[in-house]
Amino acid sequence: MKRIWAAAPAAVLGAVAAHDLLQRRHAVLRNFPVIGHARFWLEAIGPEVRQYIVAGNDEERPFSRDQRRWVYASAKLQNNYFGFGSDNDLEHSSGNVIVHHRTFGRSYPTHGAVGQEARLPAAKVLGGPRGRRHAFRPESVVNVSGMSFGSLSGNAIEAINRGAAAAGCLHNTGEGAVSPYHRNGADLVFQIGTAYFGCRDDQGRFDLAKLKDLVASAPIRALEIKLSQGAKPGLGGVLPAPKVSAEIAETRGVPEGVDCLSPSRHAEFDDVDTLLDFVELLATETGLPVGIKSAVGDMTFWHELADLMEDRSRGVDFITIDGGEGGTGASPLIFTDAVSLPFRLGFARVYSVFAAKGLHEDVMFIGAGKLGLPDNAVVAFALGVDMVNVAREAMLAVGCVQAQKCHTGECPTGVATQSPWLAHGLDPISKGERVANYVKTLRRDLLKVSETCGVEHPALIGPDSVEILDNLSDGRLLECVYGYEPGWGYPSEDDREEITAIMVATEEEEAGTEGPPETAEDGERADDAAGEVVEH
Repeated sequence: MKRIWAAAPAAVLGAVAAHDLLQRRHAVLRNFPVIGHARFWLEAIGPEVRQYIVAGNDEERPFSRDQRRWVYASAKLQNNYFGFGSDNDLEHSSGNVIVHHRTFGRSYPTHGAVGQEARLPAAKVLGGPRGRRHAFRPESVVNVSGMSFGSLSGNAIEAINRGAAAAGCLHNTGEGAVSPYHRNGADLVFQIGTAYFGCRDDQGRFDLAKLKDLVASAPIRALEIKLSQGAKPGLGGVLPAPKVSAEIAETRGVPEGVDCLSPSRHAEFDDVDTLLDFVELLATETGLPVGIKSAVGDMTFWHELADLMEDRSRGVDFITIDGGEGGTGASPLIFTDAVSLPFRLGFARVYSVFAAKGLHEDVMFIGAGKLGLPDNAVVAFALGVDMVNVAREAMLAVGCVQAQKCHTGECPTGVATQSPWLAHGLDPISKGERVANYVKTLRRDLLKVSETCGVEHPALIGPDSVEILDNLSDGRLLECVYGYEPGWGYPSEDDREEITAIMVATEEEEAGTEGPPETAEDGERADDAAGEVVEH
């Protein structure tokens, strides 16, 4: 019996070798039977090896180890400070962001201690300039971007919604409609995609009555018409039949177990003129602010939109610009890498079109595409953004480890999957607390930078306060880089005065900011090794 067991491994290896020699799919295995499998194993674990062992702190993409560590530590109220200086290569690399601090400023630092909520409402009233019946001032300049139930698990959506509610920020539904997981306390921005999920008839056409019923039954504060997404502009989508569960089918208003198609274009309008008619129809019938979300490519659309809005008889209430560096659950590589402009360039071009016609003060500008990091967000505000949307950063807060398996449905942390087994490990209550912590910490950091620049609110940081370095030989202010004219990049004078009064009147007590403000007050030790990025 012992001889049989001793011979078993050799027999297995012999069988594998025979298979490798006879198969014709892989040259590596035919030339190097058995040991050739190590190549495929190393390829499979390559992302993890690079993530934790090989790559430097500032090398990985989409999010570097430093960036992920900052999000993780902020979400868990741990020490999110960094020691021994910057990892950025200021001496040899270009594109580094430098914020101009002021020795003396008009703002008085009152933010930054543990437990402070970092109250940071928007500087503009959403829908106010166009007199929408349900116009409102968003409570938070940091909000959650569109991520659909279907792309994300129900537990992940619930966690994000709970966190958004606790942080007082808006939660965009994504184009997959309002699921039960979106109804855990947060105010919603309902995204209307090309398939009109949640507001469609049996033939897949837009149904106004269903939209009004949905608005009446859910905490929807605004409507966003999705024209395109930064990571896959102009591209439709398919949710394969096996993934169209009963729950997803009911949420989206589609048949169960049948391929769920998202066309590449809208059927309710086919040019800018009819788009604005559709916008005004939605606003009139619901009373809600209505905006659009789009990536930036050809500028013809934006010039036509600004031209038709110039007489102010029709217009969008907000514009969400999604940069080409934004994320998605799945997209062809060519779209992810090479279609649509990156956020800064795309946004600056669109903003300039509206500013040249004096429309920039009437529109709420929202930015998306890796803007959930303080330095990127500061640049966005300096360029004229009024609010930022976060997506992958919120996913990191609920446990994403950047495994980059979103397109496979095999997300190991249960975030981007519909597998009940994988999703069950994600606790929506505890992870919801982490989302809230992350949002509050980002807002607090934005307040700190604002005060460093001598102003009360990030919307008051202008393009003359941020510089882009070209190695150590040259640097240019944002206003020079993107051709901004004097006065661009700010809200209107009235909005500036009003948000300044709101911020000055805050009831938060003055507090010192010495030491890491995200370290727990009770002195509890962090459960992870300092500076280590681990599974969350």
